[in-house]
Amino acid sequence: MQSLLLNASYEPLRVITWQKAIVLLVKDKVEVIASYDRKIRGVRITLQLPSVLRLRCRVRVTRRFHQVPFSRTNIYLRDKYRCQYCDQRFQSPSLTFDHVIPVSQGGRKVWENIVTCCVGCNRRKGGKTPQQAGVKLKRAPRRPTHLPADAITYGMAEVPRSWRDYLSWSG
Repeated sequence: MQSLLLNASYEPLRVITWQKAIVLLVKDKVEVIASYDRKIRGVRITLQLPSVLRLRCRVRVTRRFHQVPFSRTNIYLRDKYRCQYCDQRFQSPSLTFDHVIPVSQGGRKVWENIVTCCVGCNRRKGGKTPQQAGVKLKRAPRRPTHLPADAITYGMAEVPRSWRDYLSWSG
C-alpha cells in the first residue's frame, strides 16, 4: 500500500511507501488526513495505515516547467498512453517507445525523436522511418512544457478514493 504525501498547503507532492509514511508519522513530520482500514502493529505501537499525509512544515517546491525530465514515464504521459501510429490507448506494460528516425539512421534519444508506441506497431515499423515503413505519426513529438497532473499516480492501477480530492488540486 502507498500513501499520498501533501505539502502543508495541501498540494500533492508524491506517492510514498507505507513504510516511509510510518517513519514520517513517528518522527512527527506529518499529520494524518485520511487512513486505510488496515492497522500496522509493532511491539509497542498500533497505528492505522495512513492513506493521505500532510507535512507539518511547508517545503518549497521548485518547478522548472521548461525542464521536464526525459524519461520513459514522461514520454507515456506526454502521449497519453496512446500509440502514436495506430492512436489506440494501452496500459503501460503494452507500450514501448520508438525512435521516429531510427538510431541506425542517425536518430537521437531526444524528446523530438521519441514517441509512445504499441508493441505491434513497433514491430511493423522496425528500423525504418515512418515514411519508409508506410506509417504516419498521429502527432509530432515535442518537448513538453509541463508534467500532467496524473504524473503523481503514474503506474497505479487504481487510485484510492481518499486521494481524489487532493489530486484535483491545481496551483
